[in-house]
Amino acid sequence: MLSRDGISGLICLAISLWLLVLTVWLPPATMVPLGPAFYPRIVLALLALLSVILIVSDILAMRRPQPAVTAAAPAAAAAPNYRLVIATFIQFGLYIALLPELGFRISTFLFMLALQVTLEWPRTAKRWGLAIAVAVATSLICHFVFEYYLSVLLPRGTWSGM
Repeated sequence: MLSRDGISGLICLAISLWLLVLTVWLPPATMVPLGPAFYPRIVLALLALLSVILIVSDILAMRRPQPAVTAAAPAAAAAPNYRLVIATFIQFGLYIALLPELGFRISTFLFMLALQVTLEWPRTAKRWGLAIAVAVATSLICHFVFEYYLSVLLPRGTWSGM
């Protein structure tokens, strides 16, 4: 019997394969080499592959002998961290709200930095530098991919003009 992970993998696999089949009916490209089905097919194929990996890992985990849980040593389960979930939703809401005002690059940088700090507070200068570098890299890479490679206009901030 599969665990929740295996069942989730099966559901994601079924959905991704179904949507992958539906991309066959998307119209072909007329003026560009890549049609509208290209990127959805990549994402859906990747989702299908990851779903298969999840299913296989769940099956392999079932075959391994499980350690006995005694009354003296119950299995430790991590308590749900609802504050972290709420903080993430609030930060995402602020990101969306500030996007028109600050623009994509600045908003994305601030969101990524705030999210990293929320998930794990940097305790050293090296960790702060890494968090800032990841936020800058994420913002710039997303900007260049969408603006220059995909030719998607991203929001310019009314306050910043960027």
